[in-house]
Amino acid sequence: MEKILIFGHKSPDTDTICSSLVMEKLVKSYGLEAEAVRLGNLNKETEYILNYLGVEVPRKISEVQKGQKIILVDHNEKEQSVNNREDAEVIAVIDHHRIASFETVLPLYYIAKPYGCTATVLYGIFKQENIEIDKQTAMLMLSAIISDTLLLKSPTCTEKDVETFKELEALVGINASEYGLEMLKAGTDLSAYSADEVINLDAKEFTANDKKIVIAQVNTADIDDVFVRKEEIEFAMEKQISDRKLDLYVFLITDIINTNSKVIALGNEKEVIEKAFNVKLDENDSAMLEGVVSRKKQVAPPILEVL
Repeated sequence: MEKILIFGHKSPDTDTICSSLVMEKLVKSYGLEAEAVRLGNLNKETEYILNYLGVEVPRKISEVQKGQKIILVDHNEKEQSVNNREDAEVIAVIDHHRIASFETVLPLYYIAKPYGCTATVLYGIFKQENIEIDKQTAMLMLSAIISDTLLLKSPTCTEKDVETFKELEALVGINASEYGLEMLKAGTDLSAYSADEVINLDAKEFTANDKKIVIAQVNTADIDDVFVRKEEIEFAMEKQISDRKLDLYVFLITDIINTNSKVIALGNEKEVIEKAFNVKLDENDSAMLEGVVSRKKQVAPPILEVL
């Protein structure tokens, strides 16, 4: 029986990894062969979760072979997906983002809901199909929700995310808020990463009106801890712009404690940031974005609209 590969977007975050692992369990419950894989390196938050749960890190791939059956989670846009995706057969998508630059030759199973997390969508499928959720699977979903909604404080968080969070918390029998805070803090230590690694920990590529941009984001408990490395971070950003022929590189430093962000913008289209957020970039090509924490809901849409 052919094995189905399951993966999320490049520069994987916690939702991408956890939802891939959860989807693997869901597919296997139907008697099919499946494997959760990843397209990039883990961040420290996700490492913390997998170590905590004793879960093996999914193997890393860079491309897929012609005819390979694949399932996409936490993304659909081709710029964010695996190399050679057009040669594979996409049989399912489970997502919570906009739909863009996506088409298939064959019909497929597609579920996209405007929730704060892909894992919330998956939880609904488990319940609908009356599939038992073991504690490890529940913890993977709970961790993903905590990460993507910043412990239910992100504007992307919906009533369905809160409801799912509470049900999973009861199922696993832990204080999810205490666990979640430790989990989020684990992801804020960037000291061991090079500047290039920092800007690629969670970076997504978008295209609008023939403009090619990247929006990258890191979480921190103190913006200054990251911004102090601005010179080397900008050097890494400039190299990405040159190597990938980008029109704009946006780097978002998000304070998970005070729920705001500082943005650094470089490239020919950096003035888009001023128009999109009604701010003025200072001499450091940066600006504070009060109350902004979500790339999906608060950052990407206004930027793409201005472009």
